[in-house]
Amino acid sequence: MPDAFTPEFEVARYEGLGLGDGDVVLPVCPVSFRDFMLFEKHAVDAARGMARRFIPAGYRVGQVYEALTRRVFPAFRPNALWYRQPIYYMSNALTIVPSGTPVGFPAYSRALDFELELGVVLSAPLRDASVEEAAAAIGAVVVVNDFSARDVQLAEMRSGFGPQRSKHFVSSMSATAVSGAAVADRLDQLTATVSVNGNILAHTGTRDMRYSITEAVAHVSRSEQLYPGELLATGTLPGGSGMELGHWLTSGEELRLEIDGIGVIEHSIR
Repeated sequence: MPDAFTPEFEVARYEGLGLGDGDVVLPVCPVSFRDFMLFEKHAVDAARGMARRFIPAGYRVGQVYEALTRRVFPAFRPNALWYRQPIYYMSNALTIVPSGTPVGFPAYSRALDFELELGVVLSAPLRDASVEEAAAAIGAVVVVNDFSARDVQLAEMRSGFGPQRSKHFVSSMSATAVSGAAVADRLDQLTATVSVNGNILAHTGTRDMRYSITEAVAHVSRSEQLYPGELLATGTLPGGSGMELGHWLTSGEELRLEIDGIGVIEHSIR
């Protein structure tokens, strides 16, 4: 392979995906990928969905607890650190594919899931940035899809090291990007939809983040140098994953994730 992040390197990546002249490519080829979890509703509903499929006895206990107390079952709530600061993991920027690329199950998983997210790409370096400086450094806004192998994820999370094979095999991005300045005043007001085989499964959006994406970017920059080209995503919008919706991807399905005014991600599932 050519040196990373050169035009020749990107062409080689697309050739490896089987994309030819005229096919959709990434609007931005990020040099890194940090993925937050900024929505409490997603965190709670995803925990319920994970338990429902993989820990049914625990799910039933949680159902009884919630029915009796009218409160969220403690095991379904985010970790205490989540309420004190934005949390994130480092994913694999080199396995991001463009919208339209057919995606198959990794060989080690039988529970492929999608995650509809909003992503921002830096156009300026940051270090110890204020929220205002972080906002000014957002050069592009994109739609991100964080594919996940859910049957692998639970054990990896329990390891204490966070997601690994459950996340790094592939992610995807919309074919379009919007200028950060064009949507700076409404990053927390965007609407979105999830569709499978032409049927809308969820209407969602970017409201009700625990921390704004600019607060999250500023947090990452504390005593850490950030560079142009780095991608940071909000984490899954509420109702933006199959685990929350009770819909698990199967071969032959057509997935469509859209954030209005930003872009669309579409994949055939193999």
